[in-house]
Parts: sequence; C-alpha cells; structure tokens
Amino acid sequence: MIEAYALLAIFTMQILAMSVMGPRWLIKYVRSKATEFPAERFAQLHPGVDHNKTLERYLKLYRALNSGLAVLGLVVLAWLFSYTRRSDWDDGPVEAVISAYFMMQALPFLLFAWAGVRYTKLLNHLLEGKRTAVLQRRGLFDFVSPFTVFIAVLGYFLFVAYVLYIAQNPFPGFAGPLINISMITLVYALEAFAVYKVLYGRRVNRFETHAARVFTIGQGVRACVYISIACVANLSLNFTLVLLDLQRWEPVAQSAFLVLTALLCCMAFTAPPRRPETADLGSEEPTC
Repeated sequence: MIEAYALLAIFTMQILAMSVMGPRWLIKYVRSKATEFPAERFAQLHPGVDHNKTLERYLKLYRALNSGLAVLGLVVLAWLFSYTRRSDWDDGPVEAVISAYFMMQALPFLLFAWAGVRYTKLLNHLLEGKRTAVLQRRGLFDFVSPFTVFIAVLGYFLFVAYVLYIAQNPFPGFAGPLINISMITLVYALEAFAVYKVLYGRRVNRFETHAARVFTIGQGVRACVYISIACVANLSLNFTLVLLDLQRWEPVAQSAFLVLTALLCCMAFTAPPRRPETADLGSEEPTC
C-alpha cells in the first residue's frame, strides 16, 4: 500500500503545482512584464480601452479556469484513493487518468501563452523609431555549465545502451530499440532546437531591457537542458520499475515527472529581479 499512498501524495503535489502555485507564478510574471508596455500608446491605438482592466479580465479568467481544474483534481484524487484501495488495482488506468488530467491542466497555460504572444506582437507595432542593439555574443555555456551539458549528453548515450541491453531480453510491452531510441532522439532534437531559438531567435518583446532579456534567455536555456535530463531519467526509471516488477510505482514516477516538467517550464516565465530605481538614473541602457 505504500505505493498507493506515495501516488496520492505526488498527485496532490501535481494539483498544487500546476493548478494553484503555477498560475500564481505566471500571473506574477505577466503583471511584471505588463509594466514594460507603454499604456499610453496602447490607449492611442485603442481609445476607450483600459489596458489594465483588459489585462485583469484575462487574468481573472485564467484563475477561474485553474480553480475549476483544481476542483476537478480533487475529484480525481478521491477516485485514486478509492481505486488504489482495491487489492487488484492496475497501473494502466491510473497512468491514463493522470496523463489526461495533466493535458487538461496544461490547456489554460497554452491558451494564455498564445494570447500573450499575440498581445506582445500587437504592442511591438506601437514602438516608434529604431532601438540600439547590444552586440554581445551569446553561447550555450554562457547560461549552462559544461558539466550540466555533459550530464545531458551522457544521459542520452546511457539510455541508448540501456535500451539495447533490454532488447536482448525484452519484457512484455517493450516497444523495441528503434522506437525508444527514436523517441528520445526526437526529444533531444526538439530541445536543442528550442535552445537555438531562445539563444538566437528574433526578439519577441521589443520593450524588454537588455538585462531582462539576458535573464529570460538564461532561464529558457536552462529549462530546456534540464527537461532533456528529466525525460531520459524518467524513461530509464520506468524501464527499471518494469524489470523489477514494480509497475505500481510507475504512476508515482509519471506524476513526479509531470510536476518536475511543469516547474522547469515555469523557469522560463520567471520575472527578473528588480534593480533599484537609482541604478537607471543618468543613463539609458540600450536594448537588443
């Protein structure tokens, strides 16, 4: 029964992380970023529309959606409590329910992020004139230590070796080395592309200061590298649990991985620490 209690504990953390604390974190980030936009220019383009009231209306809707999902999570938690008390409970339905609930939790965030990108593009058109760029070369190791990158690369090759080892005596349901290696390769390729876009892609928010942009780049790059490590560790752990005949621990590992992934994604939406106002007196820092 210990695995059932561990599942209930980690799923409770999933509810709190993604439907309670995560939205608060994102709302704080959005409000911090909103101060960078010139409300007076917004009023010129859309007379009669209050910038702050519009923002608060969307934030209120976002909070309401996540509050509803938190309540739904409690319903799922009650079902898990009832289902795992049975001696013959199976990990398959539990993993399916946890995955479905996670996708529902992620939906408000994705919709909010899409609206945020559109909103930022609209405000970028309000920028008059040209802004000076800071010609500063950026690289991966400026934001992530070589040791962390080494761990990510080593994890990939160790996973490939582990899959090839399991293929010698596969367990029932094993998808085979080709599918598993292709899957983790796709994950690493997507994360590498995301790192490249964060480092060298076009600037989304033209009102962002150079210091804030560097901070955001660092958070985004680190999140991508850490997610790669988390993915390979999660898949390896799942295989190990099956080999040890501990399948009932798989939903625990799955929910823990989803919570960790959500927290790592939130890293990219962390507002930079505010500098003292006196630090900006006397000079205007150019932006890139």
